[in-house]
Amino acid sequence: MRQISGGDSTALRRINTVTTLRTLRIGDPPTLTELAKRSGLSRPAVESAVDDLMEAGWVADVAPSAGERPVGRPARRFRFRAESGFVLGIDIGAYKVLTCLTDLDGRQIASYRATASPSDDRQTRLAAVREAARRCLAEAGVAESQLWAVGLAFPGVVSRDGRVLFSSLVDWAGQDLAAEFAADFPCPVLAENDCNVAALAERWRGAVQGSDDVVYVLSGLRTGAGLVLGGRLHRGHIGASGETGALPHLGWARTQDHLQNFPGLTDDVPAQSRAEQVFSLARSGERAALDAVDAYTADLAVGIAAIVLTIDPEVVVLGGGLWRSSDVLLEPLRRHLEPLCLIMPRLEVSALGDQSVALGAVRVALTHLEERLYDPDRMLLQSPGFSKADLITR
Repeated sequence: MRQISGGDSTALRRINTVTTLRTLRIGDPPTLTELAKRSGLSRPAVESAVDDLMEAGWVADVAPSAGERPVGRPARRFRFRAESGFVLGIDIGAYKVLTCLTDLDGRQIASYRATASPSDDRQTRLAAVREAARRCLAEAGVAESQLWAVGLAFPGVVSRDGRVLFSSLVDWAGQDLAAEFAADFPCPVLAENDCNVAALAERWRGAVQGSDDVVYVLSGLRTGAGLVLGGRLHRGHIGASGETGALPHLGWARTQDHLQNFPGLTDDVPAQSRAEQVFSLARSGERAALDAVDAYTADLAVGIAAIVLTIDPEVVVLGGGLWRSSDVLLEPLRRHLEPLCLIMPRLEVSALGDQSVALGAVRVALTHLEERLYDPDRMLLQSPGFSKADLITR
C-alpha cells in the first residue's frame, strides 16, 4: 500500500479525488453527506474533491425533477458527467463489421452494421471498418475529437500490443491493428481477440453478470473461446488462451463442417445462412438435420470439456451463431458434455447475441480509460481540459 506522509497534502488530495469519483459512479446520485458516508472520507475532503471534479468537467449538479417542489433548500446531488466523452467498440468479423458508440458509462448512443465476406482482402476490410466507424459517429452527431478510447475486436490471436499473430482470415498475420488505426482516432486504440472481449461483455452486461470464472464459446467461421478467471480476462502469455480449435484431435476444427456441408441444403444457400437453416430443419424434426446437430454438439463438447477440465469454470456461455438456436443445441450439448466432465458447469446462452463482441470492445476501451482516470499519480481528474495524449500510454 502506498504510504502518504503528513506533509504530502497534494498526493492525499489526488487520492481523495479518485476515491470520490469512483464512489460517485456507483448507485444513485448522492448528496455530499451520502457521498462522504459511502466513500469513508470526511465531508470536507469530499466537498473539496467534488469542487475539483466539477471544475474539471467530470461532475455536475443533478437538476430537480420536473414538478418537484421541495420544502426548504434541498440538498445538492451530484452525478458523473458520462456525456463528457464517448468510446467506440468495433467488431471486425468475418461476415460483418459492427460498431457500437457509448458514453463513458457504457450507455449505447449509436451503432452501425456493415456486411463483409470471409473472402474480402485486408484492404477491403480495413476500408469497411473505417466507413462503419464514420457512419456510426455521424449518426450520433459525435465528432472524432469527442472519443476517449476505441476498442477493436478481431477473430484471431492478438498480442498484448495489438498485433495479429494468427487469424482464419487471409493476409492478416503480422498486421498491427492498434497502429493501423492510430492515425484515424485522436485517442488510444486497443485491439483484442473477439472471444476474449465477448466473455468480458457477458460478465459486464450479459448472461453471467457477477460470475468470476467464465468460458465464452464463440462458434462462427471458426470456433474459439474466451476465458475470464478470477474476474479478470485471461489472455495467456502471448494472447492465445482459449484457442482449443487449433488442436485437431479435439474436434473444433471440424464442427462447422457438419452444418456447412449438410447435404439437405442446396448450393445456392450462402455460407453465413447454412448453419441457421440446418438448425431450423432440426427444429422442425427432420431426422438428418437432428443427426447433423448431434454430430456438431458432440465435437463441440470435446473441446469445451478440455477447457472445463483444465480451469474448472463456474459457467460456459454459448455465443456467436449458437445463441439463436439454443432450443435445439442445449439438450444434445449437455448430453455429450456431461460424461466428459468431472463436475458439470452451468450452461448459459449469450444474452447479448451478436452484439457481444462490439460491446466487449467497448468494455476494453472503458477499462483502459478508467485505469488512467483512477490513477492518482496522473492528476488527470484535477486538470480541466487535459489532453487525451495523456491517456495514450498503454
